[in-house]
Amino acid sequence: MPTPLPPLNALRAFVVTAQHLSFTKAANELHVTPAAVSHQVKILEEFVGVPLFQRLTRAIRLTEQGQSALPILSEGFDLLAEGAKELYGTGDQNVLTVSATPSFAAQWLVPRLAEFQELNPEIKIRIDASVEIVNLRRDAVDVAIRWGSGDYPGHSSDRLFQDEVFPVCSPKLLTGLHPLKTPQDLVHHTLLHSGGVINNVSYAEWPMWLKLAGAEEVDWRKGPEFSIENMALQAALEGHGVALINTSLVRDDLASGRLVQPFEEVMPTDFSYHLVIPDEYCSRPAIRAFREWLLVKITLPYQA
Repeated sequence: MPTPLPPLNALRAFVVTAQHLSFTKAANELHVTPAAVSHQVKILEEFVGVPLFQRLTRAIRLTEQGQSALPILSEGFDLLAEGAKELYGTGDQNVLTVSATPSFAAQWLVPRLAEFQELNPEIKIRIDASVEIVNLRRDAVDVAIRWGSGDYPGHSSDRLFQDEVFPVCSPKLLTGLHPLKTPQDLVHHTLLHSGGVINNVSYAEWPMWLKLAGAEEVDWRKGPEFSIENMALQAALEGHGVALINTSLVRDDLASGRLVQPFEEVMPTDFSYHLVIPDEYCSRPAIRAFREWLLVKITLPYQA
């Protein structure tokens, strides 16, 4: 006798909740209420006859049975998503969906896309700009550009830049009443904050750089905070303050003179942007063309 299958909605609710270890976050992803997610999980627990979560005061944890089933069920939903893509015709080999952070998309990728389209007019490209981590196989995304260490099991990963982190500002802040000459001069200027966490990876922040530069007397707590980096960059371009940004996002603005690096002190980082592709997607013509173009493009200097 085949094993009876639990309700699909209940299985999906369990998988998403287990991935987040949160009914609220699962509800946000599934576009339902936390109560609805909890109800579906309860249905599944009653169906299989064992608890799948330990419900603590302020958290939930997987039981041994839940932990054992999660990777298999997650893979199963990934495979279902792949099959659905073929059924709906979204597996078109000439449509390329690229997931990238809004900052990388706006500052680096979008200004160069016209060249890719000119070289590959048969490929229709879609840009999904979001700070959320996507499951490429499940979410109908072909490739992703992610900020991280480059360790993505089951995926091909190409490091795009050797990044460092340093302050940048408008050239006009180098002159005036309080010109920026040393890191200590930042005490007279507004610090622009952005990107505390990207893709669940801690991002460089002002206290770290100020300590490196020997300017710990500067009050890093002041200044506006932006949810994405390109908003902080825009504020810096307009002369509203000094932003702490990684190399790859300001490459063009520094080369053109729109922004300047006022100090020599730079902070190395173990993280960088990577091109991430599921292993089984790498041979697809559109993906291969995009990867080859991107890896060539990042080695070229800025051209006005």
